[in-house]
Amino acid sequence: MAQSARVRSLVERSPDRITELVRLAHDADRLVSMRAIDLLEKLAHERAEWVQPHKKLFIGPIADRNEWEFRLQVVRALPLLTWTARERKRVIEILVRDLEHPQKFVKAWALDSLATFAEQDTALLPLVKRALERVESSESSALRTRTRHIRNRLAAAGLL
Repeated sequence: MAQSARVRSLVERSPDRITELVRLAHDADRLVSMRAIDLLEKLAHERAEWVQPHKKLFIGPIADRNEWEFRLQVVRALPLLTWTARERKRVIEILVRDLEHPQKFVKAWALDSLATFAEQDTALLPLVKRALERVESSESSALRTRTRHIRNRLAAAGLL
């Protein structure tokens, strides 16, 4: 983790080095791979155009890894990127699957990201509403807080 800030600085100074970061996302060392995915997700928040050419990383095998830390970074990054119709189908499959993830942060962010897609594709709203109802009854205050945030955002957009 200590090197994450250093690597980020290197990529920010020389954006073409993002390809090295993508390569590290496939590293055999779980921690190296996890740090790379984490950093790519952070970069996608600020400079999505840098990550966009490598977007398939987030819908490939890494999206199916069992470790919740990978799944969390994936579900948080998905709405930040632009997808073709075919890719978008895979994106939605990942988000719907991770609505059932046992780790509450993965579940919460999968729902948040799915709601973001629903803002543009109202056909997803019934699914989002059902998921919100399920999660709102959770014992987890983090999940309840995230659902309130999602409901407020959707209501402000006139979708609830």
